[in-house]
Amino acid sequence: MSEILTHDVQRLLLSKPEGMDWMPGQGIEVQIDADEWREEARPFTPTSLPEDRILELAVKRYPEHDGFTVALHGLRPGAQLLLGDPFGSIGYQGPGTFIAAGTGVTPFLAILRQLALQDSLEGHQLLLTNKCEQDVICREELQYYLGERCVLTFTHEHDPGQEGRHIDAAFLAAHIDRPDQVFYVCGPQGFVESINAHLLSLGVHPNSLVYER
Repeated sequence: MSEILTHDVQRLLLSKPEGMDWMPGQGIEVQIDADEWREEARPFTPTSLPEDRILELAVKRYPEHDGFTVALHGLRPGAQLLLGDPFGSIGYQGPGTFIAAGTGVTPFLAILRQLALQDSLEGHQLLLTNKCEQDVICREELQYYLGERCVLTFTHEHDPGQEGRHIDAAFLAAHIDRPDQVFYVCGPQGFVESINAHLLSLGVHPNSLVYER
């Protein structure tokens, strides 16, 4: 089945292949099992947990330049997908700060769900940037997990108190109380490179940065 999460993000619920396993935060390659799409594969991060009976993906639609995501949004129950083996270097390495842009929050959503099951959310915070409030994926769930430690910023909002704020060095300095923790970073490549550079300038050790390499 599928379900709308935001105006352009859809949750796909899939039957999980027998024996499939992954670490929360890892991605998988997805193909549509149809002649016109079988040569294309795209990476997505499961937001469900390995022990769940289903496989959940959060897919953002990019109609202006990506027919693949439009096709995924158009799938109906019974459609078949081809799934690759799990991959990726994002995985939980201890308490710290998650920093994400847009759909970059999906690996962290899986990790936070795992931490919630283990009653281990203490000592974590999330810094999440989106263009607008309507773009936030699973906002209520994230705020339920972290409360005030779920910090949202919007680059295209103009309401008082929400004027365009980017996660830059000043923003990080204001929300990070100590550099000796783990920092998880996910988003577009330029965002990840910029955030990592800012964190290093604030005294964070390179080995404390967890991101897709």
